[in-house]
Amino acid sequence: MNDLRGKTIFITGSSRGIGREIALRCARDGAQLVITGKTVAAHAKLPGTILTVADEVVQAGGQALAIQLDVRDEQAIQAAVAQTVERFGGIDVLVNNASAISLSGTMGTPAKRLDLMWDVNMRATFLVSQACIPYLKQADNPHILTLAPPLNLDSKWFAPHLAYTISKYGMSLCTLGMAREFAADGSGDNGIGVNCLWPRTTIATAAIEFNFPEAVLRASRKPAIMADAAYAILTRDCRTCSGNFFIDEDVLRAAGVNDFERYAVSPGTPLFGDLFLG
Repeated sequence: MNDLRGKTIFITGSSRGIGREIALRCARDGAQLVITGKTVAAHAKLPGTILTVADEVVQAGGQALAIQLDVRDEQAIQAAVAQTVERFGGIDVLVNNASAISLSGTMGTPAKRLDLMWDVNMRATFLVSQACIPYLKQADNPHILTLAPPLNLDSKWFAPHLAYTISKYGMSLCTLGMAREFAADGSGDNGIGVNCLWPRTTIATAAIEFNFPEAVLRASRKPAIMADAAYAILTRDCRTCSGNFFIDEDVLRAAGVNDFERYAVSPGTPLFGDLFLG
């Protein structure tokens, strides 16, 4: 297994939650983290900014570059990637973590909310990947990891929140297509490992706190489980690890992890399964 020392890792939406945890896990190897997000000043309800996470990355042993980025802005994406390459010389890993959620039905989803989910979820995944791919192709073990679910076409996952489901599956479809498009072709190019990662249970993030009852938050796991699973994927050989729709628990079991209670928000509490599984 490889480690991530000296690797440049670009993470969208990394001012808090799962993105922050992935950054800190990679930092422990001495990686170079690009922390992106819109938050540069503390929010009353949402702790963490790109600057505070950058400080945490350095304290954890990594290097950090904090870039204020609205992933809906194509020019800002291009500028952030250029700034990354200027600072660190290239890009080894992209983590598409930024996401917008609204669990609203068809009649309760105005155009503005629909556009937000589409732009932050599918469109940003496509455009940030597109901007990073020329540099990923030059890396030794390049990966794109997108936090999106396996494709499950059971209508029960569409009916309650159609717009959200379409936008998340758009991210998943980017992985399906890019894994094939950028696979190793035998020409000396390693190809790019393109995969999805999704949690078995709900994860205790702001998205869960504000969109689900408190009981669901207590029945969730901590973001660290996603960070550990992401690390396990990103340290695999990109030539043999691509096109997968990974589930966090399965990844860690394959890596020899058997104790999952340490990830529980409330150990002993029955866990709440995440969307799109089952």
